[in-house]
Amino acid sequence: MSEGTDSSTMRQVLGHFPSGVTIVTGTTPDGPAGFTCQSFSSLSLDPPLVLVLPGRSSSSWPKIEATGRFVVNVLSEEQEELSTTFAVSGGDKFAGVEWSASRLGSPILGGATAWIDCTLHAVHDGGDHLIVVGAVHDLGAPGSPPLVFHRGGYARTSPVGAGE
Repeated sequence: MSEGTDSSTMRQVLGHFPSGVTIVTGTTPDGPAGFTCQSFSSLSLDPPLVLVLPGRSSSSWPKIEATGRFVVNVLSEEQEELSTTFAVSGGDKFAGVEWSASRLGSPILGGATAWIDCTLHAVHDGGDHLIVVGAVHDLGAPGSPPLVFHRGGYARTSPVGAGE
């Protein structure tokens, strides 16, 4: 960290920026794998690219990376429990979870507000994370309200002007 910057202060300050919550999934030789990832962003429209930033300590990402393809599932506000389940390392995260295969064969989670089907385009160093660039091949948005993470906890969105 830079002089005067520590990880706890950085986490607290950057927590003021709300983010959506995603689960990145893939189908591996051992079955489906996935992890919760709130570090996700659109990168480019032409060509269509997205960013996913898995932690270097992730045990799921190397399995998914080896397949060369993945789906970014944007969680709906009803999927807080699913987010928590996929944030924990190990165990059968897919037990009782409804999903269908994307065109590229990766899991699209039932109830997700949007999904983006990708192939691995590039991986770059990002400190304690990796900067993964995905080439978008297919996507969809059933459209329910998204799950949001803000200031260390889950939050819900409401339309601007609601309750006025």
